Amino acid sequence: MRFTIRHEMKGRLRIHLMQPSMTFEEADILNGYLCGHPAVLSAKVYERLQDAVICYTCSREEIIQLLRSFCYERVQDKDTFLQNSGRKLNREYWDKLVNKAVLRAGTKLFLPCTVRDCITAVRSVKYLWLGIKTLARRKIEVPVLDAAAIGVSLLRGDADTAGSIMFLLGIGEILEEWTHKKSVDDLARSMSLNVSKVWLNRDGQEILVPASGIKENDLVVVHMGNVVPFDGVVSEGDAMVNQASLTGESLPVHKNASSYVYAGTVVEEGELVVRVNQTSGSSKFEKIVAMIEDSERLKSSLEGRAEHLADRLVPYTLAGSALTWLLSRNATKAVSVLMVDFSCALKLAMPISVLSAIREASSHHITVKGGKFLEAVADADTIVFDKTGTLTKAKPTVVDVVSFNGEEPDELLRMAACLEEHFPHSMARAVIDAAKAKQLVHEEMHSKVEYIVAHGISTRIDDRKVIIGSAHFVFEDERCVIPQGMEARFASLPPEYSHLYLAVEGRLAAVICIEDPLREEAAEIIGQLKAAGIQKAVMMTGDSERTACAIAKRVGVDEYYSEVLPEDKAKYIEKEKAMGRKVIMIGDGINDSPALSAADAGIAISDGAEIAREIADITIAAEDLREIVVLKQISNALMGRIQKNYREIVTFNTGLIALGVAGFLQPTTSALLHNSSTLIISLRSMQRLLPE
Repeated sequence: MRFTIRHEMKGRLRIHLMQPSMTFEEADILNGYLCGHPAVLSAKVYERLQDAVICYTCSREEIIQLLRSFCYERVQDKDTFLQNSGRKLNREYWDKLVNKAVLRAGTKLFLPCTVRDCITAVRSVKYLWLGIKTLARRKIEVPVLDAAAIGVSLLRGDADTAGSIMFLLGIGEILEEWTHKKSVDDLARSMSLNVSKVWLNRDGQEILVPASGIKENDLVVVHMGNVVPFDGVVSEGDAMVNQASLTGESLPVHKNASSYVYAGTVVEEGELVVRVNQTSGSSKFEKIVAMIEDSERLKSSLEGRAEHLADRLVPYTLAGSALTWLLSRNATKAVSVLMVDFSCALKLAMPISVLSAIREASSHHITVKGGKFLEAVADADTIVFDKTGTLTKAKPTVVDVVSFNGEEPDELLRMAACLEEHFPHSMARAVIDAAKAKQLVHEEMHSKVEYIVAHGISTRIDDRKVIIGSAHFVFEDERCVIPQGMEARFASLPPEYSHLYLAVEGRLAAVICIEDPLREEAAEIIGQLKAAGIQKAVMMTGDSERTACAIAKRVGVDEYYSEVLPEDKAKYIEKEKAMGRKVIMIGDGINDSPALSAADAGIAISDGAEIAREIADITIAAEDLREIVVLKQISNALMGRIQKNYREIVTFNTGLIALGVAGFLQPTTSALLHNSSTLIISLRSMQRLLPE
């Protein structure tokens, strides 16, 4: 790539690309290419100027070489960069705003009064016709009020007022549509699939490969608890698939051979082999956009009440205008009332507030699937944490493999990794990472894997039954025994670690000791959540009483429950809700799914199981639990903003009506002040809720 350096300082470079022009797509590709380099802190590409600003940590020579080697055609994953950009949308609506303002100013400055009046009359037809259609449906809503205000102004010969009303209404419509589309697109992109690797069925063998290498007609294996990565037809298998994210169906759907499955749905039970029909992620993105736009879940109850009140106030505004004319016989006073209504501001500011809050949350790596979940978080007084992968770090590590059958620990670890590699859980990843670190190749020797939720995994290796899981699963459900003479070794297992039990043919073969360190910020965020309005913090875990008690004391939760099953977590949440509490649940595993679904707001950790993320209402990144506090603060601030907007809209517009009736304000002034206040409140509602 050819370029010139326009400005530079230590760690920052501004360049100008030597090309005739730059498209939105080229700007997105360059931006994605730069941001994908580990030494680049940030990059911003300006397509109009054909400039790019890069902040970096490497040497100047390295960043220059990075730019020289850039070529649009050679960049990989271009579709990802293009799908995750709102550049074109932002330019489209910015141009609309500028063009509308310039056209308005140009019309007033350069066109004679008679021509302006004719243009205003023609433009008014749209609003008048919309008001008539609303009346024809036997409804008295905002379009009726807009049509009445514009119509009365034209009848009185006040075309300037009518033009001002239509200009401000048009600006408001553009801003609302822009904010709504951008928020929906941002939300849809954050909800879109981010599957890096999939299981490819090749000649009967399952091979873990990058998702980018999958082509149409490839056979992809989807195990229980995993997301379907591509649209396709089931080649073999039998499973129950959760399609709630696309269809809204509350119950999983049965899928078998010849059934069609969609990208983004989750296999709750069973296993499927899917013949890939479409590898592009665009179909999933479009379905999510449609789902969000059609879903009432975007609306919080406060937002819904405000919009309902807006429609109900319209007849009273019309009646007030008529009553003012009857009592005073003063048309100017009556029109002053008509020029002011509560509904424009209520209907515009409330949705913008909610969608802007969702967008702000996404900038903190928090995905919120609807406004009502922000309201649920704001109202919540109880928070329930799963321990593993939530209060503890998302990357536990294997510290020891204790053999009980005489086999080498490395061979037992290899066997365990062979089972665990199919299932997305932090403990499973710890076993797989430990095997990888020792370069233990765990080829697929086993037969079909069976996963028992919250208990363990069962399969056959070399015609021997092999199981791995919790003590409850191994010793109570499967009735495995400790080899004779090994009781003392078993009793001396270190209590500070979590344990995975591996058994072969009904006898304990190994205990894998896993260190699950507590997150450094865990105790701090409990205190911050309580300061933000949470009254009770609860920890629930499948670990032993001794381990749970130690963690609970260090974290500072109010209650803890050990050795719980998935249904126990869900039952606890239902019990708390029955007592009138608003409950947040935070988890990361397949076994957390029932509780996430039962809570008023279910929050999943992004590194957890796909089914947990799919069922959850909110997803946060795994790096730092402080995002939960940020989420609570955004939610609280949003509810405060909505209530503040409501009070200001009602107070200000009531004052305008009173001043109009008293004769202090002319209709033109009332219209200008009313529409200006609506615009100001709406623009303010687009601002960030939290400081940078």
